[in-house]
Amino acid sequence: MSQQQVIPVQLKAVVPTANGAALFLGTDEKTFVIYVDATVGHAINMFLAGTQKERPLTHDLMAHVLAAFGAKVERAVINDVKNSTFYARLIVSAENELHQRKIIELDARPSDCIAMAIQQKAPILVSRPVLDEVDDASDALKQLEETREQGAEGETPGPEENPE
Repeated sequence: MSQQQVIPVQLKAVVPTANGAALFLGTDEKTFVIYVDATVGHAINMFLAGTQKERPLTHDLMAHVLAAFGAKVERAVINDVKNSTFYARLIVSAENELHQRKIIELDARPSDCIAMAIQQKAPILVSRPVLDEVDDASDALKQLEETREQGAEGETPGPEENPE
């Protein structure tokens, strides 16, 4: 990975969509959206909520494999965007029995990098060129939050609704 400036971002929201989920990521100044498939969106929500699972999911398996090798996720870096497709790297560190530390960069889908970072409480970073290029979705997120708040005020689900 080239030595570009990277900026820490927060996962601000995971919003279900017709085809998966929209991850809203950003800083205080700018928010952008990455669309992911439903299974990864669901896994990220489970990690955020601290949900216990009956059986390990794929990201849990990866975490167990990393731990078995004395490795951990250091950070996830969203390092490029081309034609609305995001690219990312998962940065993993490992120490061997001689206490020699090794840093490994793995090319991976941004959704998997974000899921692993959330699961292991590692930072999520975005390169400055990516942050500069993406559209600002701060207003869209604000509208979604206002709609959720208005929907939550005084509404009781009817018998046909199934709240989660």
